[in-house]
Amino acid sequence: MRPLWTGAITFGLVNIPVRLHSAVKAKERVSFRLLHKTDLSPIKYQRVCEKEGDAVDWKEIVKGYEYTKGKFVVVTDDDFKAASIESSKTIEIMDFVNANEIDARYFETPYYVVPAKGGEKAYALLREAIKRTGMVGIGKITMRTNSLHLAGVKTVGDAIVLEIMRFADEVVDVADFSFPTADAVRPQELQMAEQLVQNLSQPFDAAKYIDEHRANLMKIIRAKLKGKKIEVSEPDEPETTQVVDLMARLQESLEMGKKAASARAPRNGTTRAKRPARRKTA
Repeated sequence: MRPLWTGAITFGLVNIPVRLHSAVKAKERVSFRLLHKTDLSPIKYQRVCEKEGDAVDWKEIVKGYEYTKGKFVVVTDDDFKAASIESSKTIEIMDFVNANEIDARYFETPYYVVPAKGGEKAYALLREAIKRTGMVGIGKITMRTNSLHLAGVKTVGDAIVLEIMRFADEVVDVADFSFPTADAVRPQELQMAEQLVQNLSQPFDAAKYIDEHRANLMKIIRAKLKGKKIEVSEPDEPETTQVVDLMARLQESLEMGKKAASARAPRNGTTRAKRPARRKTA
């Protein structure tokens, strides 16, 4: 697999030659083209000047920053060059931070960090140090021209994973919203809610969660390709909003959870193997 980036990770005076590979697969999108309804011919787009109403050629287009409504300052290629940062093939770990101190909202896109030839021992050294200390290395990486990213270096099993992170000004402050306090919850309700959570707890298995909307859409598309007529059922009328007895709903949910748990339990035909009886010693 061709790497997306090659370079080195450094921490202190240790230099590790590495390659980056995507740790996630791009989801196969169901893409559509806009067509003219009468003859199903694809629709083209034109760049039209709002003031003149005429199509504009690419050579007459410049980039502008809207500093106030309807007011722009033109930014030229020379301006972009002046603002550019020096591209680097090194990820310098500036700090190590306790993993528990980093909000999950900061993490964005993961990449596997694979050691290049000669970097295996230093790679294993960094990985084990991160594992044992529970830390995340924080650094910066330029993956494309003028594309500077904050990055976190962590471990997943035997792999080092570099995860592109958001800068602080990209995360919406939770203080911008108002949330209910715990005082609104009665102890009995909290106890039942905790019991419900425990009843519904399962080991995480990502494979059990699927995109039903995409599956349904592809099923419809394949049927239409075969000339089948699609029957569309009318959606159910939404229920009238009513005041809900929270305790009653919790109790009902607990009963449903118990039934689901009993359905997952081993059937009567399967029993645990009995341990052999210990021999008595004189």
